[in-house]
Amino acid sequence: MSSIHLHLLLNHVPVIGTVLGVLLLGVAVARRSDELGRVALWLFALLAGTSVLVFLTGEPAEELVEKLPGFSEALTERHEEAALVATIVLGAVGLFSLAVLAVFRKRPLARWATPVALVLSLGAAAAMGYAANLGGQIRHTEIRAATSATLNRGGNEGERPER
Repeated sequence: MSSIHLHLLLNHVPVIGTVLGVLLLGVAVARRSDELGRVALWLFALLAGTSVLVFLTGEPAEELVEKLPGFSEALTERHEEAALVATIVLGAVGLFSLAVLAVFRKRPLARWATPVALVLSLGAAAAMGYAANLGGQIRHTEIRAATSATLNRGGNEGERPER
């Protein structure tokens, strides 16, 4: 399996995983569940590692895609920049999660730990979602057209979507 295949195989994991992690943390906060909070924190630690792997395999995937018809350097650069930010944000949430798990490994989580992780994870989910949307536009022109149409309603009438 090449790094290109690995990128395409794993790129959805951090995106979907952050949404699931946010939901788990929300339930953990609502139920004041230490066990569910720990599961969610471990999930974010794993997602952070996966995110780094996805980011590192992005460059080889770009080299393949840039030879295909309809390639947009601008879209790819925007995706790459957003993916870097999302990887850093999710990495920070993962490191926070590991630190909390290490500090509270032999005792219950502090009451502040899961709500703080929930707030941080919302930022990671938003960053991942944005990066994923930009990544989808690279090869899915239907997403590109929908995004351009939405932007055009804001006053750029008559502009055609980028192809």
